[in-house]
Amino acid sequence: MISNDVIRGYTDIIILNLLLQDDSYGYEVSKQIRSISEEKYVMKETTLYSAFTRLEKAGYIESYAGSKSNGKKRVYYHITDEGRIHYARKCREWFEVKQLVDKFAATLENSEDRK
Repeated sequence: MISNDVIRGYTDIIILNLLLQDDSYGYEVSKQIRSISEEKYVMKETTLYSAFTRLEKAGYIESYAGSKSNGKKRVYYHITDEGRIHYARKCREWFEVKQLVDKFAATLENSEDRK
């Protein structure tokens, strides 16, 4: 399992990425995260819905009422144009962070090889 602490700053990217593909609702987003991560990361329901609220307040997503085939109501989420811009920025930021972490990891590998 991947620690929630490691992913915390990137939950927005994960959610926005899934909404780029299609509008969705909480349970489906949760299932997709589990599936894509091969069960290595499970986003807690409270984390997911807090992120939806935060993203909606920021104008990155919009919610709308939909319904299941049995007539029960469901809240769907749609990424906005501003959300697409935010997603692109956050992805660029992630690649910069990844490059930095990779440098430190390479340093660790090199020091392990010397032992």
